Amino acid sequence: MAHRLNTNKQFMIGNGLLAFAVIFVVVIFVYMSLRLQQKKEGERNFIETYTVTLVSGFAGDSTSIFINDSLLVNQKMTEDPFTIEVKRFAEQSALMIVDNATEKLSLFELSEKGGKYRFEKEGEEVKQLAQE
Repeated sequence: MAHRLNTNKQFMIGNGLLAFAVIFVVVIFVYMSLRLQQKKEGERNFIETYTVTLVSGFAGDSTSIFINDSLLVNQKMTEDPFTIEVKRFAEQSALMIVDNATEKLSLFELSEKGGKYRFEKEGEEVKQLAQE
């Protein structure tokens, strides 16, 4: 009798090799994606700065100033004008001015190019003045 082919055995070996090849390809893609993600997550430095000036109406009020979720100032304003300069630290930024006595929030969007922002307070309302 000639050699009898064992087709079940050949089929199982072929499937096993194919499974190892698929697992190998998946591991390579996962490794490459994690490596690229680590390069993207590297800390990005921005050169733009924001200059925020509270021109008038804030003297004597307890005020908090936030950019995004970072508290920059939380104090009673003793005199007008009050100026703070902050380096840009995020892709998109929003300025929040909070009157601590009434917890009234005023929200302003900041440019990606940085800039000088001036604000005045009339009664309970905070208004943004024209940029310089």
